[in-house]
Amino acid sequence: MITERNKKGLVLVAVLWIVVVLIVIVGILGYKSRLDSNICLSRMDAVRCKWACRAGIERAIAVLNEDERETDCLTDLWSDNYLDFNDIPLQRCWFTVRVTDESGKLNINTATREQLLGLPYMTEEVADAIIDWRDTDEEPGEYGVEGGYYENLPYGYLTRNDNFRTLRELLLVRGVTEELFYGEDTNLNGLLDYNEMDGDASPPYDNGDEWLDPGWAGYLTCYSSDSSGGGTGQTTGTNSQTTTTGQTTNTGQTANAGQTANTGQTANAGQTTNTGQTTASTAQINVNTASEIVLGALLGGTEDALRTAQAITQYRDTLMYGIEDPSELVNSGIISSEDFQLIQDYITVTSNIFSIRCLATADRNGPYGATLQIEAVIDRSTSPYKILYWYQGASN
Repeated sequence: MITERNKKGLVLVAVLWIVVVLIVIVGILGYKSRLDSNICLSRMDAVRCKWACRAGIERAIAVLNEDERETDCLTDLWSDNYLDFNDIPLQRCWFTVRVTDESGKLNINTATREQLLGLPYMTEEVADAIIDWRDTDEEPGEYGVEGGYYENLPYGYLTRNDNFRTLRELLLVRGVTEELFYGEDTNLNGLLDYNEMDGDASPPYDNGDEWLDPGWAGYLTCYSSDSSGGGTGQTTGTNSQTTTTGQTTNTGQTANAGQTANTGQTANAGQTTNTGQTTASTAQINVNTASEIVLGALLGGTEDALRTAQAITQYRDTLMYGIEDPSELVNSGIISSEDFQLIQDYITVTSNIFSIRCLATADRNGPYGATLQIEAVIDRSTSPYKILYWYQGASN
């Protein structure tokens, strides 16, 4: 028989259980509220980073449009502009911009076998595989491979059999690794960061010296100017509605990672399309912005070519506005008139196609806040400028 005292005890136990249940409910609601709040703040940071990146891209484009175009060299504001391009605060974000002249690189779509072999760590097998990837036939080079090799891989894919649409497509070619492609500069910022000079302590694995290895991404491009001032016509993203002209049709040829080869139609949304390729004889390299390695590869990759390339860079470094006319190379005694005749159609002193990389970081969580990167390639030879490539996402 339940006594009055026992009833009071049962009521007390019930009340305690109710209190426990309420505490649990409050804790769950509090946790969910904090989670929702963090998600909301994270999304706000993502939006801030997005528009900070866009602001950085537009700032770089404005500098490029204001730039004097008689010559383009590494002392111009688009290249040497620390105050306007580094750690710029904007609405609780910081953004950093880097502009690179694509005409200062060797065009992978037009480079000869000898020029490719002039690049560091390049082998005959990889050079022939690159040429086989971009040519339109199924006849492999001496050390190259054609479509059958790639189709019989564990995760097979078809070759392009056409010009490279983006430089990262090079990673699909046999023998090309991320170490060769990125070198030590995995974030493509052109700077020797701490983790890129600490040996094997942290990725990327490097040799621990104080010299940055930019990898093939620092020496190669699939966009470059021709003798008429235009580009090679590589377009993506907002220009993906443009159909290809004057290209060989390769119906159904589809590369890996969503890259669609040329079928005479428009490419997939956001992927690369062509608006008229220049021929191999018109892709030009800016001698004011090209590195010694690029110039050496252009000249044939021999030891004499590298010495000539070093002489060119040393000479241009003495000039405030760079080399104003390619004929200066002959007049200054750097290169013979006979050699100049061989390369005069392949060199220039101006540029129109630039890659712009902007990295934005939200400062809500200090240096470990949300980050976003936008990478764009623009052609400023037209007004308004033309976007040839656009990538938006997390940084490498």
